[in-house]
Amino acid sequence: MPQLYTIRQKNVASSCSKEMDHKTVPQLPYTEEQLRGMFKRFDTNRDGRLNRQELRNAFRGLGSAASGWRAFRAIGHADGNGDGQISESELDNLVEYALKHRYSIN
Repeated sequence: MPQLYTIRQKNVASSCSKEMDHKTVPQLPYTEEQLRGMFKRFDTNRDGRLNRQELRNAFRGLGSAASGWRAFRAIGHADGNGDGQISESELDNLVEYALKHRYSIN
């Protein structure tokens, strides 16, 4: 058995380690379609708009540590009519904001 282990180690690239470190796994950015669908899923009251709490939950789902702050900033960026919510017509602005901040699949 020890020889088998030694042989396997010789076939492993020197850049690989036995244990995977989460920092070395490449992070893939979300696509526009993925973000759009994800934001729509967080419209929990199904009114076709995302309020601040729904945005906070969405950014938490994206892994944001400061989801409340991120929701506040997203509304400032994407809310074109100033009603404090993100409507269907403003969703592209929200997706653009999320892409700009490079949210990724971990």
